[in-house]
Order: sequence, then C-alpha cells, then structure tokens
Amino acid sequence: MLDITDIGKVFPSVTAPVEKGRLRFFAKAIGESNPIYTDEAAAKKAGYESLPMPPTFLFSLKMDVPNPFENYEKAGLALAKILHANQAFIYHKPVVAGDTLMFESHIADIYDKKGGELEFLVEKIKVSNQFDQHVADMTITLVVRNSTE
Repeated sequence: MLDITDIGKVFPSVTAPVEKGRLRFFAKAIGESNPIYTDEAAAKKAGYESLPMPPTFLFSLKMDVPNPFENYEKAGLALAKILHANQAFIYHKPVVAGDTLMFESHIADIYDKKGGELEFLVEKIKVSNQFDQHVADMTITLVVRNSTE
C-alpha cells in the first residue's frame, strides 16, 4: 500500500547523456520518418545544433539509468503490480544529441480508486540540461493493482 505522507517526497536526481545512436535507434523504432531525427545535416539545416530528441524519448532516457525502479520500490510500489498509466510532457527548449540531462523528480500525488483496489502514484519531473537550463517537465502516472486474490 502506498503512503499518502510520501506526497512531496523528493527522489535523488539522475543524469543521462543524449546520444546520437540512441536517438536514431528510437526514431527508427517509432517509425519517425522526418530526417531531422536521423540525419545530422538535415537537423542542422532545420536550425538544430545536432539531432533533436523525438518527443517521447525523455521517458526512455529517464529509464536508462542504473536501477530505474529503485525510487518506486522505496515508495512502496510492488514492481510486479505496477502498470504505466500515463505520461505527459511539456517542452521549454529543444534537446539535442550531446546534451546531458538531469532529472529531478518528486511524488506529486497519491490517490486510490475502487475502494483501494487501484492506487495511483503521480511523479513530476523537472528536466534540465548541462547548462542548468530547464528544458522540459514530465508527469508519469503509475497504477498499482491491489487485488485480494
């Protein structure tokens, strides 16, 4: 069971590099055909310093750190019962290959539905680059199924 007193709890920050190969692979995996995501010349012609990050790549990058579930385990989430319910992004500046991003996150909300059978954890994440520029905000909602079976 999640503890509502954990609302506001701050998780340790994590950093991750934005690498060209990973961006190209992700663009290909999601079927992105715009050449700015795979061809550096096209990206520069479009005004980017390097390959830009596809919009939902932030979630993958946040999960690409050592032990990405550690904070959730510390918050009492049973990993076998977690489902990814939602994610949302607000972008403030472009992110490109060569950037290093820092993810600062906290528990923004915990609530339940169906008499506690479903518990929800809402995590808010501020994303900054190596120049301490605020580049994005993420919201991740996880659901925990507390079945009595």
